[in-house]
Amino acid sequence: MRLGPIPAISRLTIPEPVMISKRALLQSAAGAGLTLFGCAGLTPAGAESPYPARAVRWVVPYAAGGATDVLSRLICQRLGDGLGQPFLVENKPGAGSNIGTQAVIGSAPDGYTLLLISTANAINVSFDPTLPFDFARGIAPVAGIARIPLVLVVNNDLPIHNVGEFIAYARANPGKMSIASSGIGTSLHLSGELFKALAGVEFTHVPYRGSAPGLTDVVAGQIQGMFDNVTSSFELVRAGKLRALGVTTRERSEVLPDVPPISDTLQGYETSSFYGVGAPHDTSKQIIDLLNKEINAALAEPESKKRVAELGAIALAGDATEFGRMLAAETERWRKVVELSGRKKG
Repeated sequence: MRLGPIPAISRLTIPEPVMISKRALLQSAAGAGLTLFGCAGLTPAGAESPYPARAVRWVVPYAAGGATDVLSRLICQRLGDGLGQPFLVENKPGAGSNIGTQAVIGSAPDGYTLLLISTANAINVSFDPTLPFDFARGIAPVAGIARIPLVLVVNNDLPIHNVGEFIAYARANPGKMSIASSGIGTSLHLSGELFKALAGVEFTHVPYRGSAPGLTDVVAGQIQGMFDNVTSSFELVRAGKLRALGVTTRERSEVLPDVPPISDTLQGYETSSFYGVGAPHDTSKQIIDLLNKEINAALAEPESKKRVAELGAIALAGDATEFGRMLAAETERWRKVVELSGRKKG
């Protein structure tokens, strides 16, 4: 068979290339119900990025150092590892935790600003009538972290070895004993006020700017005693520099197992410090649930359990609703303590 002439190349019609943008390609594929290889992780235009998509601020309403920082950095490290974005501790002290708390309440409810909640928040609701915010309405509970017992410690030179002897000594020396605290309106201060009310004794309250200087003066004998978190005092007790008389919880502390509860002698006495996490009100339930899940997972890790126990703390597990109930119960507990003590910010 004889072939006809081959057309010249110049006579062939070659279509011009069509340039399609990635956005148009994705939209076309999405409209057709298709998944393009290599594009499954992309977020469609106008949709929010998965949380967290950037660094998260973790506001600690206290100065750097102490249990608040140790616990916060422990959890933030685990959250960063688990969620793939840094959780950055930001110390924002002042006004008995109110400055940091107000800053978080005024932040966007997007999960990128969190608050380390503490006993101070439960106390200030009733202790400080000048609060410029409504804590219960401004903060959404996320998760509990830990509860820390307090311990009543005294100078070694005092002829006091237990809670009963402390009460007898205080009654025999009305107003002559001085008891330190980390500041007016703190759990340390009000634990002492509750003790006074239930035991029917009097002693002089001496507030310090933090726990450490108060403990220093108790060791030196300038102050006779102090109610303090076991976290910052148990090593002084173990070293024999202070004498521990009783812990403020119903159960003994693992770091001071030989020290009995104050309630064994003074019926009805119980206080503690606690820490948790909150977010601005109206933060989505999905974000709160995710954070709660990751915080509980962090606290369940063996290394975290060990570190929390070394601080003399007790880890708090549970969902956001359970933490909210605990927070409400603590707020009511401290309201009764404030009323019983007759002390309010004036």
